[in-house]
Amino acid sequence: MNKIIIDLDMISRFESDRINMEIENNNIVEICQDIFESLELKAKENKITLRFAEEYSNEILVSCDKDKVGQVMQNLIINAIKYSDPDTEVVVRFTDVERNILIEIEDNGPGIDEKHISRLFERFYRVDKSRARNEGGTGLGLSIVKHIIEAHGHTIQVRSTEGKGSNFFFTLTKN
Repeated sequence: MNKIIIDLDMISRFESDRINMEIENNNIVEICQDIFESLELKAKENKITLRFAEEYSNEILVSCDKDKVGQVMQNLIINAIKYSDPDTEVVVRFTDVERNILIEIEDNGPGIDEKHISRLFERFYRVDKSRARNEGGTGLGLSIVKHIIEAHGHTIQVRSTEGKGSNFFFTLTKN
């Protein structure tokens, strides 16, 4: 119950522009690497491999609130681990697109039926109601993700094919 209250408070602060953002130049590769390390045990328990699409040996600097973008990455990667089949992988990709960096989190899970895509980022919306109760969580994670990305002046989207997996993607301004 406490987690729901904290998450709802965060959403209401985003919606009323009362959230403090500390926008600085941050290395998105490093942020993601930290999340990989923190989720390594959870991934192994689920027989999931976390990896980058390629070796990113240079920094990729983006203008963002490091903690909040870390929260976005953590939420999306946890969801990818949770919904992926064993012995598959979650892949993170960074692509230079004009003034932005495109960040993609791709899984090989069951995918999401198209009828759910438009509502996926709504508060408390769950694709699989029965599984959600067993998995825990507040049903607010993707709504918080959406608000954080929008507070950075960008949007988040998802492409998904049933039986083949999902790809969540958003941009951040590069520096």
